[in-house]
Amino acid sequence: MLLDVRNVSRLFGTKAAVDEVSFSVARSGFVGVIGRSGAGKSTFLRMMNRLTDATSGEILFEGRDILALTGAEKRDWQSQCAMIFQQFNLVPRMDVVSNVLHGTLAHRSTLASMFGFWPDDDVLKALAILDRLGIAEQASKRAEALSGGQQQRVAIARALMQDPKVILADEPIASLDPMNAQVVMDTLRRIHDEDNRMVIANLHTLDTARRYCDRVIGMRDGRIVFDGTPDQLTTGVARDIYGADASFSESATSTSIDALPSRGDDAYAREMLA
Repeated sequence: MLLDVRNVSRLFGTKAAVDEVSFSVARSGFVGVIGRSGAGKSTFLRMMNRLTDATSGEILFEGRDILALTGAEKRDWQSQCAMIFQQFNLVPRMDVVSNVLHGTLAHRSTLASMFGFWPDDDVLKALAILDRLGIAEQASKRAEALSGGQQQRVAIARALMQDPKVILADEPIASLDPMNAQVVMDTLRRIHDEDNRMVIANLHTLDTARRYCDRVIGMRDGRIVFDGTPDQLTTGVARDIYGADASFSESATSTSIDALPSRGDDAYAREMLA
């Protein structure tokens, strides 16, 4: 089992933000996590990346409990588990390529990084990643000069500089217009397909989850209330996830991205549920 989440909880006082969450992933896949605000999606990703401590439970990746790691082992895990945020978390006045190079900070001295001493091999790698994501021409510009979609691709490039085994994306398209949202989601899906990296993305739109994910997990009030393939994510199931009545309309969560071709092999998606 590649990823095995066992009864993970996070309490804030007496309130359970994440409540006894358990699921397993047999091999690298593209997993979407959906649910209304406050469902526990972001808290779970932050626990997996060790930005927030769990109150109880285990998260085993390749058989190692990452919640038990400390010191250098914890930092090593964080370098293997890249995080992409809704608000990009770039340094606005720094040029794009330097922002991407910050993905190597876990493996470099603080002093060298402060003065911008980057090995030539790292610079070439950063430029190659930017070229792969279609924004190499932006390398010398300040990050603040880019559009939101371009900035999110810079954030993805920074994550790839870590050469991670897992990419966690916390609402990566929530602040983007539909066209940029499609570009960013296409980019994440292509990285999964081409690199065989596990991607777990918190999403706020049902159409995006259906189009891009092999597997969808629905959370409500800190608990998993749905775990299935995109074709099983019916309107009725969505009402249950969002705690809505019969007046619930999917258009309220739609990104209005034009319909995309099917992501193919449903048998693969079902294997993700193993």
